[in-house]
Amino acid sequence: MSKHNNEIDLINEQKRICKKYGTAFVEAPLNSKIGISDNVLEGVQPINGLRHFSNGDTTGWYIWAGEYSDAPDFFKPLHIKHLNELNSLIMPFLGLEPGYRFLIAEGGDYVDVWEDLSLLDVID
Repeated sequence: MSKHNNEIDLINEQKRICKKYGTAFVEAPLNSKIGISDNVLEGVQPINGLRHFSNGDTTGWYIWAGEYSDAPDFFKPLHIKHLNELNSLIMPFLGLEPGYRFLIAEGGDYVDVWEDLSLLDVID
């Protein structure tokens, strides 16, 4: 998977991924935020992602690489529009609906996507 040159191509790729895994497409607007760990931006793999319901200007996505940490500063906010330049492997999966997870390994050669309804039970 490569960097997406325009928003239409990106949305089409996200819709294709959603169809492949039998889930609804729920847009994650480029001007909204995700929570991301520094090690994703450093190229560490595997990459894990999970999506809660959106809240305010956030998409509900939390993305990390390697080992998860419950440290309060593990996730940093990042506008999605910047993610395409930093790690384009993730972009096609951001249209998955809340309640889904993904795992990307081996430079994108291994991908797993699954539903995890417990993600919908999170209370602020």
